[in-house]
Amino acid sequence: MSLNLTVDGERWRSHLLRTVRTHPGIVPVAKGNGYGLSVARLARRAQWLADHVDDTGAAVDMIAVGTYDEVAEAASRYAGDLLVLTPWRPFGAALDLDARIATRVVHTVSRREDLSALREHDPDARFVLEQLTSMLRHGMTRRDLAAAAAALGSGRSGLRGVAMHLPLNTTSHLGEVSRLINDIVASGLPTRTVFVSHLTEAELGRLATTYPDFTVRPRIGTDLWLGDRGALSVTATVLDVHEVERGDTFGYRGRSAPKQGHIVVVSGGTAHGIGLEAPTGDQSLKARAATLARGGLDAVGFVRSPFSIDGKQRLFAEPPHMQASMLFVPSGARVPCVGEDIEVRVRFTATDFDRVVIA
Repeated sequence: MSLNLTVDGERWRSHLLRTVRTHPGIVPVAKGNGYGLSVARLARRAQWLADHVDDTGAAVDMIAVGTYDEVAEAASRYAGDLLVLTPWRPFGAALDLDARIATRVVHTVSRREDLSALREHDPDARFVLEQLTSMLRHGMTRRDLAAAAAALGSGRSGLRGVAMHLPLNTTSHLGEVSRLINDIVASGLPTRTVFVSHLTEAELGRLATTYPDFTVRPRIGTDLWLGDRGALSVTATVLDVHEVERGDTFGYRGRSAPKQGHIVVVSGGTAHGIGLEAPTGDQSLKARAATLARGGLDAVGFVRSPFSIDGKQRLFAEPPHMQASMLFVPSGARVPCVGEDIEVRVRFTATDFDRVVIA
């Protein structure tokens, strides 16, 4: 009756240990919907990784959460430091931290004016300074870093390093990272620790060789928790099956069946993230043509769903409902039975499951 995520526990745990072992200084990321697994579950698993330092040879002394609203959920399940990726601002949830947790939080500071405001708000605050990368999302310029260095001086300041959030692409980031590290050196900041995102294992190795006096700490989410997709299986339950003839009406909108077949009702709808699609980053002509084709299909009610029966993705009979979806299975194809589980392809970061079962 549910949209389920089933995890091959032994295979998944082996992947987690292997990833931590090959990425010294790793900062596991547990944010948003927890990559489909929930922030709470990932925080507990990060604590498990911290407790298995003898198996990995790497201490997991920090995890990263996305926002200040996620801090408490992670803090009750993980005992180490909590790096907040959303930059600190002098308003909102950042000012409402529980005093019992605040000492474990490492803030991200991305604006010169916020550095002085944070230190005034909490003189003992610990923080990283975020550099402005080619993403142009948050961050300090070279001049901002120099001003921060002057403000901090050489004494104990709470500075724990500099953070770089890099774009997702298929080209090497090494050129940009080298420029950013040179900016850190030129600024005079009293740190040689950098936190990086979206670098490959080979790129991390090159950085360690090129800058042996720096400590490079990779923040890893997707490749850690979802890196072995074969360990993860998503299924939906068939809830009802109705035979239809051409012209029969069905659904909220009274659509007509295009030909003889079956309406198959399955668990999983918009409340789970089914049928909700983020804008694609693919700008190719092929991708644009596919988008236009999907738009045309949507106009007549034929849109490919993420649900598969016997390895074939079936079409939505109409847009998904809140907690269920209606599929059209044409005559001649096998019709699943009520209670049968069928496969679903999902984007884990945009899906909320009814049940997560780790074997």
